Amino acid sequence: MAWTLSTSLDDFRVQAGDFLDASPAENTVLLTVAHRLAARGPNVFGEHAPVFGWWRREPGGPVEGAYLQTPPFSPRLAVMPQAAAAELAGALASAGAGFAMVTGVSGGEAAVRAFAAGWQAATGAEASVQGSERLYRLGALTAPPRPPAGRHRLAGPADRGLLIDWYEEFLVEAGVGLPDVPGAVDERTAGGLLHVWEDGGSPVAMAGNSPVIAGMSRIGPVYTPPEQRGRGYASGVTAAASAYALAQGATEVLLYTDLANPTSNSIYQQLGYRPVEDCLTVGFGS
Repeated sequence: MAWTLSTSLDDFRVQAGDFLDASPAENTVLLTVAHRLAARGPNVFGEHAPVFGWWRREPGGPVEGAYLQTPPFSPRLAVMPQAAAAELAGALASAGAGFAMVTGVSGGEAAVRAFAAGWQAATGAEASVQGSERLYRLGALTAPPRPPAGRHRLAGPADRGLLIDWYEEFLVEAGVGLPDVPGAVDERTAGGLLHVWEDGGSPVAMAGNSPVIAGMSRIGPVYTPPEQRGRGYASGVTAAASAYALAQGATEVLLYTDLANPTSNSIYQQLGYRPVEDCLTVGFGS
């Protein structure tokens, strides 16, 4: 059993591309990140070069695990056996900070826990859970049980300032960072991937969806400013973004929810989303 570590996106896509495409739901983050790196260049997520890896049970065998990291973000694990995750932790610990600084890990719960145990064994670092999410897949799209007032439309250039503010507010609430929020808003708006719900002619909520990759599109972010909450706008814009992704050819429409937020988990299930797997983000300390 062996990991191959690389700084080449092209090699990663050649070696692990079919493996990622075979499970587009569970590998959604890796697929979208690799797609954006290919479209925007290696520094779209930060100044440091991304790193990649793929795992084979035996030489010449099929790839059965993969990961990528876009520093300063932590490694993101694809589907993989727990033994592969533990082995990856050892391989990255041996590679040292000169390859990529590892301060945490995220992905499917079983793989993340196996990686964390392997990292602790290799480095003695403490591990703590920093977040837990549930991945959902859309079944049959259902209209919101209490349809909100207003209507859906795609975002346009005139929405730019407001959507940048909303994006930044969403990231603060989610506790995550993004190095170039204006660039992300511009890119998504130009690609028809940002949605606005407006009521009375004014925007009141937004949602995004990823490009269709391997038949998959992921909804997010979904954001309603605090003063507009409780009116069903998030349900309306999420349902509209989901329908749009289906119309663009997606056969799987996905989204993540924070397991600590029962409201969002309930809302999305009412729209027809069904659980796929639970995911964890774990941080490492000294």
